[in-house]
Amino acid sequence: MGFKNTLLPVQTTLQSRGRLLDLSRPVVMGILNATPDSFYTRGRNNSIPGMLQQAEQMIAEGATILDVGGASTRPGATPVSVAEETDRVAPVIEALHERFPDAWLSVDTYHDAVARAAVTAGALIVNDISAGALDHDMLSAVATLQVPYIAMHMQGTPQTMQDNPQYDNVVQEVLQCMTGICQTAATAGIHDIIIDPGFGFGKTDVHNYALLRDLHTLRITGRPVLVGISRKSMICRTLGVTPEAALNGTTALHMVALQQGASILRVHDVKEAAEVIRLFECLYDTAR
Repeated sequence: MGFKNTLLPVQTTLQSRGRLLDLSRPVVMGILNATPDSFYTRGRNNSIPGMLQQAEQMIAEGATILDVGGASTRPGATPVSVAEETDRVAPVIEALHERFPDAWLSVDTYHDAVARAAVTAGALIVNDISAGALDHDMLSAVATLQVPYIAMHMQGTPQTMQDNPQYDNVVQEVLQCMTGICQTAATAGIHDIIIDPGFGFGKTDVHNYALLRDLHTLRITGRPVLVGISRKSMICRTLGVTPEAALNGTTALHMVALQQGASILRVHDVKEAAEVIRLFECLYDTAR
């Protein structure tokens, strides 16, 4: 029996606007930053032609989902207005939808107005780092839009989250929080919910590695788990490298995430993540 078969079962399909996404095997979400201040310099891109080219490469390399964000949420990032964020992401999503109509597009935002504009432009998923905490209209908006919702755990805000984050038991506290969020979102009318433990969002490196080590615990919710650790500080600080040199560390931890039951890998480097999934499936015989 493969490792994956020993884990608690979770939801394996997502529905959005008449389309069905199969999560019976792990998938890759490629990051498209429509912002000039991403923490990863090679991930910064502002032009629509450039983002279309990047998206084409990601799809060719195996990305199932493309996640478009118009506001940096790195620690200490300066917020942008709703209007500016909308102006950044809506035209990109519209262009992506027109060029790649079969791609699953996601919008990375915590503003309900941006989410509404993005779905109108062609997005099929809303990815909210605040799980509704920074915009109390978000859950009702997503319920009305009838699209899947990615809810992420974050202690504090992007401006304060790394100011001495503390937990008595980070795994149990994140699980308890995410269980409550899933219940609240379901009550609001959201049917398909993905949970993200929020690596690096209000957590020290010790917290991050504890969460990754016991990631399988989050499957108690019955919801798919998204992991976003690509080139993050938990890797850079541990290895003493810059984000530009953190691909090897990212790849190593992606295998751990898959072994712990991750359904979605949110990444800057699609080819390498897709290869990890192929090796994982071969290792545990999940694709045969």
